Amino acid sequence: MSEIDAQQRDAPEPPLTRAGAGRFLWQQLPYAVALLLAIAGVAYTNVSHQPLVGYWEFLALAIGVVCVITKWPETEGRDMQIRLVWTQALHWIAVLITMNIMLVSGVQQMLPTPATGLVLLTLLALGTFLAGISLLSLQIAFLGLAMGAAVPAISWLKQSIFFFLLGAVLLIGLAISFWLRQDSRPSRGTSRAQHQTEG
Repeated sequence: MSEIDAQQRDAPEPPLTRAGAGRFLWQQLPYAVALLLAIAGVAYTNVSHQPLVGYWEFLALAIGVVCVITKWPETEGRDMQIRLVWTQALHWIAVLITMNIMLVSGVQQMLPTPATGLVLLTLLALGTFLAGISLLSLQIAFLGLAMGAAVPAISWLKQSIFFFLLGAVLLIGLAISFWLRQDSRPSRGTSRAQHQTEG
């Protein structure tokens, strides 16, 4: 019995099934879509040199809806559900008002158009992070952190695109050489094992 128990303990845990992995990816889809839409908005603003006012307002409202939908099943009782909706509505209205203050003509003249996109993304990231904290949702808070991290990454990327491309080529080269070494090692190990068994 002890041998069987030891084998069961030493056996690797089965990998996630396709259904489990698909369900996990489906649950993470709204967060990934929101992050991609935010980065796409900043990229479009940088290329077109026009602020996308309606786009940022839509994205803030969409993230607010995602916050309510993801926490709705965990909220028990009608009073708590109504409280969830009202607190999130007030939170995102405050974020929208702050965004629109940044878009007032007097304030906007002080900022170049690409900077306006980054400022709006920063406000959206802050609102998302604070919503994640108030809802005790790690995923929403992480989405806010990822959006916030995208702001310096986008400005750095714009300034040093050539350096970034060189770094990517270097990493791809290292990965290919590491992969080729891994492919050649098993054949050497099996030939040594065959020589030892023959001897």
